[in-house]
Amino acid sequence: MVSTVVEVPEVDPLAPRRDPPRAPRWAGPAAGLAAGAAAVGAGMLFAALADVVSPIDAVGSEFIDVVPRWLKDLAIDWFGTNDKVALRAGIVTVLALASLVVGWVGRQRTWAGVGGIAAFGVVGALAARARPDGGAGAAWPALAGALVGGVLLVRLLALVRAGDGARERPRRSRAPLGWDRRRFVLTAGAAGAGAGLALASARRLESQRLDRLRAAAPDELPVVAPDGGAEEASAGGGGTPGPASPVVPPGAQLSPITPFLTPNDDFYLIDTALSVPRIDVASWAVEIVGMVDRPLRLSYDDLLARPQVERIVTIACVSNEVGGDLVGNARWQGVLLADLLREAGVAAGAEQVFSTSVDGWTCGFPVAAALDGRDAMIALGMNGEPLPLRHGFPARLIVPGLYGYVSATKWLERIELTTWDDAVGYWVPRGWSREAPIKTQSRIDVPRAGDDLAAGRVAIAGVAWAQQRGVAAVEVRIDRGEWRRARLGADVSADAWRQWVLEWDATPGEHTIQVRATDGEGDVQTEEVARPDPDGATGHHTRTVRVRA
Repeated sequence: MVSTVVEVPEVDPLAPRRDPPRAPRWAGPAAGLAAGAAAVGAGMLFAALADVVSPIDAVGSEFIDVVPRWLKDLAIDWFGTNDKVALRAGIVTVLALASLVVGWVGRQRTWAGVGGIAAFGVVGALAARARPDGGAGAAWPALAGALVGGVLLVRLLALVRAGDGARERPRRSRAPLGWDRRRFVLTAGAAGAGAGLALASARRLESQRLDRLRAAAPDELPVVAPDGGAEEASAGGGGTPGPASPVVPPGAQLSPITPFLTPNDDFYLIDTALSVPRIDVASWAVEIVGMVDRPLRLSYDDLLARPQVERIVTIACVSNEVGGDLVGNARWQGVLLADLLREAGVAAGAEQVFSTSVDGWTCGFPVAAALDGRDAMIALGMNGEPLPLRHGFPARLIVPGLYGYVSATKWLERIELTTWDDAVGYWVPRGWSREAPIKTQSRIDVPRAGDDLAAGRVAIAGVAWAQQRGVAAVEVRIDRGEWRRARLGADVSADAWRQWVLEWDATPGEHTIQVRATDGEGDVQTEEVARPDPDGATGHHTRTVRVRA
């Protein structure tokens, strides 16, 4: 019998022990970031599937409502019409940073990290439920998204902490070989890919929702009744026929840069809505209630069936700086507000027309502005097309002569006749004036800033507006010299801007150009410089140009 001897290597008790690798410091924050992305993506997808306001938009809208006015003004100054994009980017950035913290804390105490993810969901749910177009049904997507994120966080943190335990208690560790980087990266990567897919799906569903809303608009707007068509008007449901639909004469267009009618896609956008509100046109209606004798409820078809008017009206945002672009001129079609109010019967003592949007935004203007003969209307069309979604479809208010923050309610849902004491519009408590007539303004469009001008004949051109008063004259001066009269474009109406042009013999050097307008009542645009708040900017638009020899 042959015996086999197995040699067992001796273990040097003094040799250093090689510990299994431990999870790196970044693993916890990375786990939190992946879980946060999954929570947001799932919440957005669930909201799109349920056709309710998304958690991101709900939180953003609540943020818009509570931040101080100076911050809103700063956002508009910095980002202009891209302020909502900047807000969404800011929310995502804050969530990403918070997720990193959640992961870092969760590595030490898993329950604390899960609690952080749960807090995301609760905040989103409360914000969604609080929105006027939200409700209890809008809360669950944020909570469900948080649940998805919480489960994933527990899974990822288990991998991280198992790696930590391999070093401290190798015999009892679930990962005796230490930190499993490959398994962690695959899990986190799959979560990130899933979040991206969920967000893409949510965006597609939102696009489909908007397509359905667009499809609810008519292919063509009703024909506008001709001037003097009292019989035609009464046949459509009553109403006072107004002036004929305005025709834009060739002489109205003078500026080589600015079209007389602002295209819908180029028209400025300033509102508090992060997304187009959820509207079912089949059940949508606008109510006229409050201090009236006969409350009215008008569906979209009811409004389309009524006598239509068409007016060219320039509207402006009170936030527009002197020379700014938050102003536009369009052909609006709709139903005269005065006719509807007379049909409802305005009660004695009613002081303001207080309107509410589907998304809860409010504003109010004097009853007199609806009944004094101006062409205030519930607008259904813009430049010959049904209202674009972003501009208020299915209906919005247009009130010539008043800044939009007191009058131009988009996605109109309710009109209430009330007193000044009983209702306050969205912007008034935030420091803006209650009554807001548009001020006489003028703007230089060419030459543009940075243009390389050659000496010789140069056209200086732009627009001027003074709604309800009209523009009687525009003057230009160079280097603070004498004011010179500009040539005016054809006058379409007192509510539409007028284009102007002045031929200038430019000489080499740096020059300062200024413009001012005189309204139809003979008042000259003030030179006094004032900020937009609380009731509109003032001053002369000034542009400095350089002319080469």
